[in-house]
Amino acid sequence: MNPAVFLSLPDLRCSLLLLVTWVFTPVTTEITSLDTENIDDILNNADVALVNFYADWCRFSQMLHPIFEEASNVIKEEYPNENQVVFARVDCDQHSDIAQRYRISKYPTLKLFRNGMMMKREYRGQRSVKALADYIRQQKSDPVQELHDLAEITTLDRSKRNIIGYFEQKDSENYRVFERVANILHDDCAFLSAFGAVSKPERYSGDNIIYKPPGQSAPDMVYLGSMTNFDGTYNWIQDKCVPLVREITFENGEELTEEGLPFLILFHMKEDTESLEIFQNEVARQLISEKGTINFLHADCDKFRHPLLHIQKTPADCPVIAIDSFRHMYVFGDFRDVLIPGKLKQFVFDLHSGKLHREFHHGPDPTDTAPGQQVQDVASSPPESSFQKLAPSEYRGPSHL
Repeated sequence: MNPAVFLSLPDLRCSLLLLVTWVFTPVTTEITSLDTENIDDILNNADVALVNFYADWCRFSQMLHPIFEEASNVIKEEYPNENQVVFARVDCDQHSDIAQRYRISKYPTLKLFRNGMMMKREYRGQRSVKALADYIRQQKSDPVQELHDLAEITTLDRSKRNIIGYFEQKDSENYRVFERVANILHDDCAFLSAFGAVSKPERYSGDNIIYKPPGQSAPDMVYLGSMTNFDGTYNWIQDKCVPLVREITFENGEELTEEGLPFLILFHMKEDTESLEIFQNEVARQLISEKGTINFLHADCDKFRHPLLHIQKTPADCPVIAIDSFRHMYVFGDFRDVLIPGKLKQFVFDLHSGKLHREFHHGPDPTDTAPGQQVQDVASSPPESSFQKLAPSEYRGPSHL
């Protein structure tokens, strides 16, 4: 049994896991060093790339180097083609522009890339040779389940989002694009495929892709774009696999904060599906154009009592809508006002314009003051961000193993 190495507290910016199983083996692989000149070319041509963002002054970065290199040795034996799997690293002190580009704030950070596209979930597993190698093997496994009889569709787990591709041939550009999209989105959807005679009944107008939403009664949706167009296929499937309004939990909160976008959150009781449906519909109706500027989320009031208390609310007040800007939290008015056309959209616009922040500190903007009413500077302070505490801490303890 290999000895466990227990470490004292690191520099606060250095956040490798504290419990490491370290097998020291002679290193033979040269890890690819990325810089501004080669990073795009190397990552774009790699089926899978695991990138170690490190800082030399960080002792946990130093300790990871031999583990990372040995894991690369193991994987290279299984995937010898240079573009199948790439292990690479970025010196974030020397290349701060790259660190900023990928929002790296702690060291070491391990990010996964597919054909140059960074996956939203970074590697958070154990930092050991076996764990890293197993992780890459999992990433290289086939993300698409092949159907051998269309009757298998009746046994699908309809609580999941299912994407089914029907193809004449597996060796085709249509399927290669489908498989590439599946590699990226397999954590969000279940991908299935059928070929040849099995798929023929569903190919009355040629190869096609079907989306089966969760629920037995939800109707199927058909992709009508070009199946050889990766961007079009990816965007359509992503829209189906990643819901516009996502649930935030303590398990995924860190990942969501890493996206760097403010939160528009509906706090609701778990059994209150009506309020959630209203919120989802109004977000889709009023805020679809804001998808890239803010994250639309819903949270269980019971589980997130602390953020509610932060804005002087309790589960008894739910449903409650609030914005967390990662600096402050701002509360929407009465939940029923969400049905007023444009009201929710204005709330988000007021965040982006700075109006919410100004009004918390100085009272209503003059334009909102009744004619003849004297304007007073009302000093106040909005509650500090609560969900910022779910962001990656500069120091992580053993619970992140």
